Amino acid sequence: MPLARLDTGMREPGGPGQKGGLKMLSQAAPTLGDGERKPNEVIKFLDVYERSYCRTIETLVDIFQEYPDEVEYIFKPSCVPLMRCAGCCGDEGLECVPGEVHNVTMEIMRIKPHQSQHIAYMSFLQHSKCECRPKKDVKAKQEKKSKRGKGKGQKRKRKKGRYKPHSFHCEPCSERRKHLFVQDPQTCKCSCKNTDSRCKSRQLELNERTCRCDKPRR
Repeated sequence: MPLARLDTGMREPGGPGQKGGLKMLSQAAPTLGDGERKPNEVIKFLDVYERSYCRTIETLVDIFQEYPDEVEYIFKPSCVPLMRCAGCCGDEGLECVPGEVHNVTMEIMRIKPHQSQHIAYMSFLQHSKCECRPKKDVKAKQEKKSKRGKGKGQKRKRKKGRYKPHSFHCEPCSERRKHLFVQDPQTCKCSCKNTDSRCKSRQLELNERTCRCDKPRR
């Protein structure tokens, strides 16, 4: 996926010879206003339908939404462009959810008022693929209705037994610290959102059990 450099207005660490720098996504989904549209032009149904269907689209996400514990810092920029699932599904009982996810690392200016400021590596969750899956409340109602039907005849029981949900929702990695984890929606496996390199950039080390950046042990 092509990336573009964001100008922070400050010199990058390592001098002018250093390659890399702040990289951010430049592939944004087109909007209905793109192209040579005339004022008051009616947008065709198929165009509206295709562009509103469940898919990944570049979304500006507030950094504090992803890192609510780091309230002592001011971030520049305060939000980042991430590919996230959004849109409608063909059935009211379905919702647009991520089918595949991955991490992306960005350079963000972290400012501690009246103390210090520095460029830090920060990891964010991106959606690679989107799917339409049964909504949680709809799935719960279907399961409840299925239980009520038990004992009302073997034929009806067999008929209800044919329904199999297409997918399931994973239990959260941690209720208290779920923002520190990344979860694979296919395997439900949890991994740390923080990376070892990000912790080291703050003179800390990654605690793989809590997924926090802790002070090095002496």
